[in-house]
Amino acid sequence: MARKRTPSSNKPKNTVAQARGGGKRPASGKTWENFKSIVALVAIFLGIRAFVIEAYRIPSGSMEPSLLVGDWLFVNKFIYGPTIPFTNHPIRIRVPGTPVRFYRDPRRGDIVVFQSPPQIDQPEDPTPTLVKRVIGMPGDTIYMRKGLVYVNGIAQRQGYGSHAPPTPDQTTEYNPLFDWQHQFELRNTRFGAAPARPTHDDWGPLLIPENRYMMLGDNRYNSKDSRYWGLVPRNNVRGQPIFVYYSYDDQCGSGVCPLTDIRWKRIGHLIR
Repeated sequence: MARKRTPSSNKPKNTVAQARGGGKRPASGKTWENFKSIVALVAIFLGIRAFVIEAYRIPSGSMEPSLLVGDWLFVNKFIYGPTIPFTNHPIRIRVPGTPVRFYRDPRRGDIVVFQSPPQIDQPEDPTPTLVKRVIGMPGDTIYMRKGLVYVNGIAQRQGYGSHAPPTPDQTTEYNPLFDWQHQFELRNTRFGAAPARPTHDDWGPLLIPENRYMMLGDNRYNSKDSRYWGLVPRNNVRGQPIFVYYSYDDQCGSGVCPLTDIRWKRIGHLIR
């Protein structure tokens, strides 16, 4: 006589499903997986922002016409060597046993983003992040006469500078903030004596020490730069702008359609 099979004996067993708890993942497990994915994405974003690339907005006209108010830039943070986040401690990456390194030092003419030396006249924000052009390198002798910059006795071209005519008061302006220059002044050189009281357009000669840079804005008569707050330490350099990824003219004043204030021709503009 044939044995009658019970209904349960006809149903195949899913060993894998049983091992996984019937194929259903607990809600707590899904939540944990989602949390790990979010943490990984945040870590990747922070890593890229800290070591590779970061966005920066131009807040003033000190670099006109090279950079305009309302330009948003992508900054290459790897080119000069990244820093440990929230510190000025640099990370200098080299190939072991060789002189090869994955970074370089700033060069004269570079536009750089950096942390300002302390500005005693603005205690509310004494060390802002700024963007200027490198004019003086370590070891350079630099001075200005009648608004023209000389580096090692050679007049520097101003092809990238703004040529807005200054007022007489601007050219002869004296500011107590200029007095930091006295500690770096050279005396009895072929470049002539330093003025007793440096002014906006006449100062130096100054000898730039090791690991320091002099930064000036292209728009010389609308730029608060190294003439006021001093030389920039190498470790303060954060990166080099690459290109403009967005730009708007906040002076248009349309207030109706922001699209009309976008500088479409500036988008993708390479920075030199």
